[in-house]
Amino acid sequence: MKRLLAIVIGLLVVLALAVLGGRTQAASAKPQAGSVVGTGATFPFPLISKWIPAVDNALGIKVTYSATGSGAGIAQITARTVDFGASDAPLSPDQLDACKGCVVIPWALAGMSVPYNIPGLNGRLRLNGTVLANIFLGSITNWNAAAIKALNPKLSLPDLKITPVYRSDGSGSTYAFTDYLSAVSPQWKSKVGRNTSVNFPAGTGARGSSGVAGVVKSTEGALTYVDAAYSITNKFPFALIQNRAGGFATPGIRGVTAALSQLPKKVTNLSQLKIVDPPKSAGRRAYPISTFTYVIVPTSSGDKAQTLRQFIYWAVTSGQKFGPLLFFVPLPKAVNAFIYREIKKIQSGT
Repeated sequence: MKRLLAIVIGLLVVLALAVLGGRTQAASAKPQAGSVVGTGATFPFPLISKWIPAVDNALGIKVTYSATGSGAGIAQITARTVDFGASDAPLSPDQLDACKGCVVIPWALAGMSVPYNIPGLNGRLRLNGTVLANIFLGSITNWNAAAIKALNPKLSLPDLKITPVYRSDGSGSTYAFTDYLSAVSPQWKSKVGRNTSVNFPAGTGARGSSGVAGVVKSTEGALTYVDAAYSITNKFPFALIQNRAGGFATPGIRGVTAALSQLPKKVTNLSQLKIVDPPKSAGRRAYPISTFTYVIVPTSSGDKAQTLRQFIYWAVTSGQKFGPLLFFVPLPKAVNAFIYREIKKIQSGT
């Protein structure tokens, strides 16, 4: 009897350990929810690079992303060579038609900084839209030009050639920057216009945000346009930009948040997301070169549909907490209903 009792107790202990071990393994194992591959805009790449390990840890979703530029992102999602594309510019009607059933969803928001390389400058540079347009038009060519001096009376500006640096690849950053220049300069609007790729009248081209940052770093007198995170990462000083209220604003959290004041209380379509050059009522802190950036996904995404929905929903909710340290502003509540509606359109149909 004692031997039988010992055997029973032993079996119960083994069974309990097996159950406990199974529970412990289940609790420690990360959920597995598939993988997705994307490419496109360099503008949100600092934020996406934070999302990649975080969404893997939270949901078990493996995300691979290549910062190839908005033009490449649009082209590759249109060709269906990736699961999602990213662009800082919303798709034009022709691009949307070519994408044949894609949704364009805002998933991040930040300001476009204007970094410069002026050795020995004894203070922060101030610029406005007219001066910026004339620099990239090639009509202002020196840092001690009268128009720049007028905005910076307390600075000792050097007799140094200005080298404007622009993106040579198709870029949503170029779209955001030229959209701003078109809004503030009739001459720019008529001669150059806005697009992801334009014929810049002056300057030097480079591929990607890292490319233009590299040229600025190695070229005295250079300036360019990149998201604030790249300026911070590269320790570039960036210009204060004058807004319609007359204030000189920075592309920080407060500046971009103030620029959102022109949004409707409830966004219902992409055309309402234009926040560049906000009105005087936005105040003196409003940063005038602020922009949303977008993820582009086919509505028919096959067996990747659920994973894409989960990833994008996580990015626009939990993922927003990673933004402020990189100067990305959490998405405003006004866009939530629109975003959720568009995410629901991503289905597994072919």
